[in-house]
Amino acid sequence: MQTDLNHEYKRQMIHILIGMIVLAFPFLHVRYLVVLSLALLLFVLLLPKSSRLFGLMTYHKPGVSAATGRPMGAICLSGSMFLLLLIAWALTFTRYEFPIFIIGGAIAITTFGDGIATILRVADQAKYVALNEVEYPVRAYSEGRVKTESVKVSLALLFVGTVFSFLIGCWIVRWAEIMHGTEPATFPLIFFISVIGATTGTLFECVSTKVHDNITVPIGSAMVMWLFWSIEYTVSYQHVLIAFAIALVLGYLAYRVKIADVSGLLGATLVGVLIIAFTSIWWFLLLLTFYLLGGGFTKYKYRYKQSMGIAQGKGGARGYKNVFSNSIVAIVAAICHTIFPGAADVFLYVYLGSVATAAGDTLASEIGTTYKGRPRMITTLKKVDPGTDGGVSTLGELAATFGSVVIALFAILFGVIAIDSQWLWLLGATITTASGFLGTNIDSLLGATLQQRGILSNSGVNVVSTIAGGIVAGVAWMILV
Repeated sequence: MQTDLNHEYKRQMIHILIGMIVLAFPFLHVRYLVVLSLALLLFVLLLPKSSRLFGLMTYHKPGVSAATGRPMGAICLSGSMFLLLLIAWALTFTRYEFPIFIIGGAIAITTFGDGIATILRVADQAKYVALNEVEYPVRAYSEGRVKTESVKVSLALLFVGTVFSFLIGCWIVRWAEIMHGTEPATFPLIFFISVIGATTGTLFECVSTKVHDNITVPIGSAMVMWLFWSIEYTVSYQHVLIAFAIALVLGYLAYRVKIADVSGLLGATLVGVLIIAFTSIWWFLLLLTFYLLGGGFTKYKYRYKQSMGIAQGKGGARGYKNVFSNSIVAIVAAICHTIFPGAADVFLYVYLGSVATAAGDTLASEIGTTYKGRPRMITTLKKVDPGTDGGVSTLGELAATFGSVVIALFAILFGVIAIDSQWLWLLGATITTASGFLGTNIDSLLGATLQQRGILSNSGVNVVSTIAGGIVAGVAWMILV
């Protein structure tokens, strides 16, 4: 096992050396960087199998000395770099821009962050084999698409990726300014998008897919970093650090109490950083109220729901799909609240309506399924089995109302709904509660129709219903105020 670990050290060091090409980014025009990255890709693709370098770059299965297959890590890394640089070059012929420092930061997240994370994962897996003295499990292959879940590995990637993405970004921006006189991005902005990029990359690394990490991590990170660079939102170091620390600590606590798994922790961290950075901690705490409600009531009569075959998997721990499907509308609303100040109040209620819908729907599902009678299909009112998509019950409707009311009350308590006058805050609370209740029933309607027909998944239904709940709240505010 020590031999396998030593080989992985060398393989990841080669990936880091490939990534060091980003140090040349500020000194060459992007068209030359495209040629350079293409040459690197062809070199890796055409490397003779008999060469020692090929053996070092190729993944070895534990206990097997011979290389297996091609050096996919290096191929995917150099290929991703080439693709991103090609996009940047193509955009030079348009009015759009894909900054080179973003590509450099994304590559740094992949090489330094993901490289160190992979070494830690292999070390942990080697320890697992040594302790259990069993055949190395297929699920634990470091080059495989199914990975063991490790919060230590994910946090290492997150922190190392953030630091090196920021350092490389600053290097490229500073030297590009000196060499070419380009207008520099501010260092706080680089830090902000480095945090966002590293969190995104860590989430992609954590999630098992059939696509190689060295494709999903750099491209996913770069696209998200590019998006937030385009918004041109200025935020201080202190604000980003506070947002990152609070979101990470709260996400970690959710992981420790088994409300979220590792991907849920990372998803909640990303959501928290964005919402706190663009609004305030109170907005995120309101969303966290929904997470806690959902996690708490998931465990309500869990054994009963498990016996019925309708309990949430993983002991009720939510993953990234659940986090994002219920929070994506809230993220967009929080960002729009800041960058479109003329419509700030409307986006505030879009935010509140989406969160109230998510809370109402989750409680309706987790509490409503414990209803002793048989629920009725929302479209036909015929009795159906518990847990059937689109089934509603009196208990479920009361639970939806309760969830929406809780969000409305905490919005007032946290100051998200300002108490300027008795009439306005009461109206705001009423709109939040009503939109959450309506959004929950829209969720049931979608479950009975589009989900039953396989057109929408459960996550898709969550996204559409929170959009509906948010729109209901935003439109109601515009009409009534």
